[in-house]
This record gives sequence, C-alpha cells and structure tokens, in this order.
Amino acid sequence: MAARKSKAKIIQSKAKRKTAVARARIKKGSGSIKVNAKPLEAYGNEFSRNEIGVALSVGENVLGKNFADTLDIDVNVRGGGFMGQAEATKTAIAKALVAWTESEDLKSAYLELDRHLLVDDVRRKESKKPLGRGARKKRQKSYR
Repeated sequence: MAARKSKAKIIQSKAKRKTAVARARIKKGSGSIKVNAKPLEAYGNEFSRNEIGVALSVGENVLGKNFADTLDIDVNVRGGGFMGQAEATKTAIAKALVAWTESEDLKSAYLELDRHLLVDDVRRKESKKPLGRGARKKRQKSYR
C-alpha cells in the first residue's frame, strides 16, 4: 500500500471583540490576505485596515520583512460593527501567527505592544433591567 501524503500545515484561530467573532486560517501560500473573501486592500475603510495591519507589521518587525509573503491568511468575521470586526480580525491573525511560528519573541512583542492582540476582549453589553429604560437608567420619581 502506498504511503499517504502528509497534509499541509494549517493553523486556525478564533477571536472575539464585543459581538464580533473572527476565525482566521493560515497556510503556506503566496502571501494573500483576505477578510470575508475580499483582499485586505479592498476591505472596510482605511482606519480598520490599519488596525488589522498592526498584527502584520509587528510580525514583520520581529520575524523579518518577507515572512508574510509565504503565507495565505483567510479570515471570516461576523457580527458587531466595523471596528469590532477589525479588532477581532487583528486578534485572530495575531493568535494564528504566534501558533504558526511558535516564536516566543513574537508572542512577547505582541504582549508588550497590546495585550488584546493575543487575549479576547470579554466585555459584553449589560442586560436591561425591569422598571428602567436600559441597564442602569431608571425613571425619575418626583414627590412634589
């Protein structure tokens, strides 16, 4: 019986920010970065693209200029607003790069810059309570 080919290395990671959930997948490739099946250059506005690019620029500083040219990064992100999605995407890419390279230098560089590059933001909206218009706001009483 013929030996089976070994599967290519694929790393998957997940990150959350508010109600946005991003799932990133990294594999060997030609250097394409896609978010929701769109190239990063065509995704969102410039501010959200810069936010996503933070994870890649720190990786270039630590690992070298052309490390990302050999990787394909695909991210699917759903829920939340455009900045919540951008921050969840940034965290998912950073987590996947650390898992791919297994580099302690990269991990410490991410943690030194911003802890939320590797740790999900667990804050959620507080639920509405009875007798009020929101989580904390209540009707005012007037006794006069």
